[in-house]
Amino acid sequence: MSKAIIVGTSLAVLGLGGLALGAYQGQQFASEPEPPAPVQTPVYAEVLGVEPAVRRSEVPREVCEEVVTYRQAPTQDPNRLLGTAAGAVVGGLLGNQVGGGNGRKLATLAGAVGGGLAGREVQSRVEANQRQAVTERQCHTVTETHEEHLGYNVTYRLDDEVRTQRLDNPPQAERLPVVEGQVQWQATAVAERDT
Repeated sequence: MSKAIIVGTSLAVLGLGGLALGAYQGQQFASEPEPPAPVQTPVYAEVLGVEPAVRRSEVPREVCEEVVTYRQAPTQDPNRLLGTAAGAVVGGLLGNQVGGGNGRKLATLAGAVGGGLAGREVQSRVEANQRQAVTERQCHTVTETHEEHLGYNVTYRLDDEVRTQRLDNPPQAERLPVVEGQVQWQATAVAERDT
């Protein structure tokens, strides 16, 4: 056999073998097509309500202030000797003006006793009406209410189930997208655009 026939036959066998291998591999890939990617419909949670979450606490605090009050002035003469003496002198002088002789002495004595009693009573009434201004420190308790902002309680509906979640900021849309079962609070622009 000639060299040309051997070379030609060898090439033909190799060429047909390569074609057969290529056809086999193509058939293998053609029999197992890749499934198309599933098309997911967007899922949204409907926001039902947003309420600020606050914690209120009452703190008692003492408040003091200087207040002017009026009290009865302290008595300088608790026995009222000044009023008694002054009344006795005036009463004695008046009694001395009445009658004569022993009657005058008796009238002077009676005037002094009566004037002393009257002077004592006058001094008692004058001192009872005397008031003195006194500054006192008065304290009372005041309760102050403090509010601490904790965030926002957001109520939403997802798959016919109503849920509530606390967030730092309120959502900016009425519908929020759900990705892999989680509400996407920050993706509010997408939710607003798709509504």
